[in-house]
Amino acid sequence: MEITEVKVFPVREEKLKAFVSVVFDHCFMVNDIKVIHGREGLFISMPSRRKKNGDFKDVAHPLNNDTRRLIEERILDEYEQILQVDKGASAEDPASRTEDSSKPVVEKPATKEKTLAEVEELHLRDSFWSVP
Repeated sequence: MEITEVKVFPVREEKLKAFVSVVFDHCFMVNDIKVIHGREGLFISMPSRRKKNGDFKDVAHPLNNDTRRLIEERILDEYEQILQVDKGASAEDPASRTEDSSKPVVEKPATKEKTLAEVEELHLRDSFWSVP
């Protein structure tokens, strides 16, 4: 299994830092993954739904720790890269950058932080990426 696309949608909230969509093997997408800032730093929260009794249950989630770690590391790496671009830490001209063809394509949307409502709308519109 390979993560072939990651889209990060930063938000301006106290604990919620971004929504993320991930594509596996160019053929399976998981939306509504969240980057959360907790007591011990950043972590991801898988998509979930509220049950009738008020509890939350994951809709999709890794079945083992190695897979969870793989997904979390990739998402948090992309989130950190987005933050670095936002802060102007990357002095490199994007137009002159060459992509390493051995790495999977990583989509980087506009990185300006948005309000939660703006991200929800953008995320909803982007829920069905075009299939090559």
